[in-house]
Amino acid sequence: MARFLKYGLTTGASAAAAAKAAVIAVLNGSVDCVVIPTPIGLRFEVPVKSSKRLDDCAAEAVVVKDAGQDIDATDKMEIVAAVKLTSDGKVVIRSGVGVGVVTKVGLQVSVGEGAINPVPRAMITEAVREVLPQGRGVEVVISAPDGANIAKKTTNAKLGIKGGVSILGTTGVVKPLSLEACRRSLVPQIDVAMSRSYERLIFVPGNIGEKIAREVFSAPEDAIIQTGDFVGYMLDKAVDKNVKEIIFIGHSGKIVKLAANIFNTHHKMGDARNEVIAAYAGSVGASTQVINKLLTTNTTDEATKVLQQAGLLEETYDKIAMRVSQRIVDRVDGKIKISIVIVAMDGKVLGMDKNARENSPWLNLT
Repeated sequence: MARFLKYGLTTGASAAAAAKAAVIAVLNGSVDCVVIPTPIGLRFEVPVKSSKRLDDCAAEAVVVKDAGQDIDATDKMEIVAAVKLTSDGKVVIRSGVGVGVVTKVGLQVSVGEGAINPVPRAMITEAVREVLPQGRGVEVVISAPDGANIAKKTTNAKLGIKGGVSILGTTGVVKPLSLEACRRSLVPQIDVAMSRSYERLIFVPGNIGEKIAREVFSAPEDAIIQTGDFVGYMLDKAVDKNVKEIIFIGHSGKIVKLAANIFNTHHKMGDARNEVIAAYAGSVGASTQVINKLLTTNTTDEATKVLQQAGLLEETYDKIAMRVSQRIVDRVDGKIKISIVIVAMDGKVLGMDKNARENSPWLNLT
């Protein structure tokens, strides 16, 4: 029997619903649901947790964001819209408590403004205009009371969005368990780095690589790009955005997969770590006994110890790094200069390709 997953609403759609409910509350009293337009041409009925008139011109309403069955840090977050009717016919949208402020260029919102993206702003405007009387305008303040805490679970701080969440969405709809949404959330890192005119971007596949890039190699914070498991996708986006040079720094457990042309490094997508390390160790002279040990190790850290004991550590990982470099060059069609640095948990360099060795002074390597 097929299982259908529940779709959800974006923070932008939720904010639009709260704003519309608040305007209705000023004009006609409280309301428990509203219907909002969306950029995809569909209209959605959205429950309203509360709405109340404050005076003849002001009201506020609360909508609880429902992300459906998507993995979303903002699911069940309250979004509050406070509105004040005006006579100038304009719709003015501002951010309040719990909505982050943009502090870095390269995003869709200018520095110093609240992190309410253009499409949500358009949705809010369209939603409130459906119920505003002729010639009237409205000032809308969007808040998220728990936004500062929820933002700690997102990449907002790294992107330069301080103090709260972002009001996002391009369709109004959240696809359940959407990997695409997760991938897209990583891309603005490249925009921020490019806006800072960094000539080299440092791609890292996880927290280990990021920590080592920052603490061991002194990489600039905004030049460090988290790819997560979506290495291939992020490389494709780097090509689209005309990135010229990437230094890839990561733990052996992630990097060696790329040698096998596995560009989504999630374990469910494939795992050839043992086979890769064993094959390249064999190519530099490892004995059958060493190869068999490598094939049965539980982690790449264990494999590293086996290589070290066999005196084949640097030679093996250098060769893997060279293969990874070539795989990536092929993927990006030679449009980006690539350097590979494979590291252990403690930041020790296990192997590098030729370009990384030439970059070693910048990397604080010897």
